[in-house]
Amino acid sequence: MTGSWLSGPAAAIPKGQEKAQDYRGQLLGLPQEGPGALAGTGRRASALAIDWFTSVGIATAIVGERPFENPQLSTYTLLVWFVVGVLTVTLFSFTPGQYLVGLQVARVDAPARVGPVRALARQLLLVFIAPAIVTDVDGRGLQDRATGTALVRSR
Repeated sequence: MTGSWLSGPAAAIPKGQEKAQDYRGQLLGLPQEGPGALAGTGRRASALAIDWFTSVGIATAIVGERPFENPQLSTYTLLVWFVVGVLTVTLFSFTPGQYLVGLQVARVDAPARVGPVRALARQLLLVFIAPAIVTDVDGRGLQDRATGTALVRSR
């Protein structure tokens, strides 16, 4: 059970497959480059930073006077980030930050929208940060593996 992360990414190659894939996302049926290809770390981090700083801005407006002295600012920031993430991924398949950097959340098991249950589960896992840091052979975080999704390029 622990072999897949203790042995490194190569241990996550599906049983029966003898060699590694030629590029990230090949086993998922995704293209190597262009729209639909798996997103790189830089774009994912940029999208998260945009979403987080936008949430901070909204939270400072909610808190009101002297927001950076208010101990509730971080709680409101997390709540805004969470709600915006669930709503926008459910409705549009991307967050505002993902849209700006050209990414979207896609299901890898069917050509359908992500949906509210997967969006909620994905965002719940992202709150803990660690699932996004631990990746598989395709570079997908644990939140994507658990929900059957992938963060892909939209343009």
